[in-house]
Amino acid sequence: MLTRKISKIDEEKCIGCGICTQTCHEGALKLVNGKAKLVSTTQCDGLGRCLPVCPQGAITLEDQPVADIPAAVPMQPGFGCPGSRAARIERDNAQPAERVAVQSQLQQWPCQIKLVPPAAPYFNQADLLIAADCTAYAYANMHQDFMQGKITLIGCPKLDEGNYADKLGQIFQANHINSITVVRMEKPCCGGLVHAAQQALLHSGKEIPFQFVVIGIDGRILE
Repeated sequence: MLTRKISKIDEEKCIGCGICTQTCHEGALKLVNGKAKLVSTTQCDGLGRCLPVCPQGAITLEDQPVADIPAAVPMQPGFGCPGSRAARIERDNAQPAERVAVQSQLQQWPCQIKLVPPAAPYFNQADLLIAADCTAYAYANMHQDFMQGKITLIGCPKLDEGNYADKLGQIFQANHINSITVVRMEKPCCGGLVHAAQQALLHSGKEIPFQFVVIGIDGRILE
């Protein structure tokens, strides 16, 4: 029988601290009556990010038969995780009459959040762009509309290990940042990038102009 992994919570061990609910960017875990609950099996991605953060060891992964998935939810590759559900995007593939070369607006290296040194000189007096990996592929004018004139950091809160808030907090503390722009995809897991930046800014004790932009998988700016 085909199965998939979902989170299982031992309520006797759970102390209701809520750390796991903050880690679950899919929104599958919530606090209900003082205890963590798996409120949506269809939202749970089965990756187990919530396991290591639980101080009580109250979370495990269990196999759920695919037959138990609600019939109203269509079966498709990536089922259970909104960020990985398969979707075809229709495009007009007509080519422009003349191909125009566009210059990259990347201002520094490295650009991965995990790799940048917090005290790198290019951070001082910088307008900072923090972007989810997929945004540059979904939004065609990423370089011109968002990266131009900014120091760019990229990452994926779903696939990268650890908490971005710690690294971003070090950057905010060590430098004078002029502004922060976060560009994320519309999928729930991408909200972790905005949350990490907000937490880092809060803990830094600094007041830095902050905004975030949401990109749809079809390349439109949603908000």
